[in-house]
Amino acid sequence: MKYIVVTGGVVSGLGKGVTISSMGRMLQGCGLRVTSIKIDPYLNVDAGTMSPFEHGECFVLNDGGETDLDLGNYERFLSISLTSDHNITTGKIYRKVISKERRGDYLGKTVQVVPHITNEIQEWIESVSKIPVDDLGNKHWDAVNEDDVNWKEHNLGIADICLIEVGGTVGDIESSVFLEALRQFQFRVGPSNFCLTFVSLVPVMGEEQKTKPTQHGVRDLRSLGLSPAVIFCRCKEVLEEGTKSKIASFCHVDAEGVLSVHDVSNVYHVPLLLMEQNLHRILADKLQLSLLPELEGRLNLTMSGLEETATMWNLISGDVANDQVLAKLDNGESLCGVSGMTRSMRDWARMAFKLDGFQNEVKIVLVGKYTGLQDSYLSVIKSLKHASMAVERKLDLIWVEAAHLENDFEDETMGGQKEYDEAWAKIKSADGVVVPGGFGTRGFLGKVCAAKYCRENSVPFLGICLGFQAMVVEYSRNILNWQDANSTEFDEETKNPVVLFMPEIDKDNMGGTMRLGSRNTAFTHPTHEDGSPSIAKIMYGNASIVSERHRHRYEVNPERVDAIHDAGLKFVGRDETGTRMEVAELPRSQHPYYVGCQYHPEFKSRPLNPSPPFHGLLLAACGMLDDYLKDHEK
Repeated sequence: MKYIVVTGGVVSGLGKGVTISSMGRMLQGCGLRVTSIKIDPYLNVDAGTMSPFEHGECFVLNDGGETDLDLGNYERFLSISLTSDHNITTGKIYRKVISKERRGDYLGKTVQVVPHITNEIQEWIESVSKIPVDDLGNKHWDAVNEDDVNWKEHNLGIADICLIEVGGTVGDIESSVFLEALRQFQFRVGPSNFCLTFVSLVPVMGEEQKTKPTQHGVRDLRSLGLSPAVIFCRCKEVLEEGTKSKIASFCHVDAEGVLSVHDVSNVYHVPLLLMEQNLHRILADKLQLSLLPELEGRLNLTMSGLEETATMWNLISGDVANDQVLAKLDNGESLCGVSGMTRSMRDWARMAFKLDGFQNEVKIVLVGKYTGLQDSYLSVIKSLKHASMAVERKLDLIWVEAAHLENDFEDETMGGQKEYDEAWAKIKSADGVVVPGGFGTRGFLGKVCAAKYCRENSVPFLGICLGFQAMVVEYSRNILNWQDANSTEFDEETKNPVVLFMPEIDKDNMGGTMRLGSRNTAFTHPTHEDGSPSIAKIMYGNASIVSERHRHRYEVNPERVDAIHDAGLKFVGRDETGTRMEVAELPRSQHPYYVGCQYHPEFKSRPLNPSPPFHGLLLAACGMLDDYLKDHEK
């Protein structure tokens, strides 16, 4: 196993997650299998109880792990499925060490940060790095476990490269123990199996690129016994040669190891930008990849000729001849990678450059309650972008605070007429509307109002989790005339509780107690009474059962399902017991696209494989859904 560690300095938010994901995507293009670990130095066990305003979205994994949003970046870029153990936190490490101490595992020794905490971190990294995360690995995992054989002994499906991101910045007190563990780890695995990289900021002052922040960051890192082999320089413009030479000289790094990671037109160019600067060859040399017998016939540093094509990309200079690049890329065949996954860098490059050329826009309104921090809806945003790429439209994403849509907001004491009018003007100008999940009463009525407007005015609509529940409440109030219909989350005394607390959920403890992780949904009602097929089922490729990720405590009241379904809002997808509602929609004869789902489809969306519900929303918003359904109905 080879390990590549990414640390950061100067300030947080430089894009370590995008950098490590892009590095992994580039290595996949070379035929390597990749896995990722995120280290978060906070004391929380996981991100499940954190406010979206403080920490951004909570990304949910297949096993129900509630993790940092960077794991979402890894999964989207690398097309892998991680586990909760791939997110290491101080809380997890200390909990495990204290648990061992209580059991007497340390045989009466004094338990200390060094060596017990640092050893636990190293053992965790080594253990988790061997968990299969791609399609081939998971198949081998299942096959070997069925035969009751130790899969580790067979080395089946194990990644070649483990990417490790250390959250925060070098110098933070809370991350010091992890950096000490990594200092020890480099000797534990050997220099040819360990590569440290550093992401730094190169600011511009008086038209001059300044290197002192990077120098100080690397100095702090080296004082801890860690010396980077590669420095990623985040800057607005291309890193100048003089700046690169200065950083190399003062930071004890080869000049070719100082890379410019400047602003590009879209984030999907970053793997290509790194490839253009030969990062894949730098890493292959540092980690001695060509000497590994298991990579013989698989390691392909030229990426089947794509490396030569990169000479005309000019991402490093910013002068991209987009039409010429696309013509060159279109001449090559799509390259299928190893392990049954699509790892073609040619497909990726074609997607990145094609995205730059979209001219027509599609306007989507996102109605949410955490709009003050867009990272709160990062996966939703990415899913919309993936779907917009599939329909070849430039995404114009409009933000609407849900509370601004409520009638009370007209009152100056609540907000004001101006905000209320502006919010509704945005809704009325939209090609489509998405209402994502959330918690708490604030803004819920606004989400209900948005659902009502879209239903009555044939505006394509997608409701997710709480947005799905808002659809049910709205339909119950205005079609079934249950005026006080509500969720018991907001009104425990309602006479028409159409959404209620799930009986098995722990009411006292918040962390990790929701209905979490990947669960199956069966399309139990694939055809409507008018003979038309379910839109959602067609969007999922006519699959009978789909697996999506969940994160909720409330569900549609099973006792009210038949009445709502018979009134016209069709619950076409249900869990395997048939008692929990997962997907609802209006037939095409009543609405162009009115779909809601209890699960979170955004967590499994990928750039080259958009989430079906989001894809359907964008198709409907662009007027393309009819043709798509005709082509895919059977």
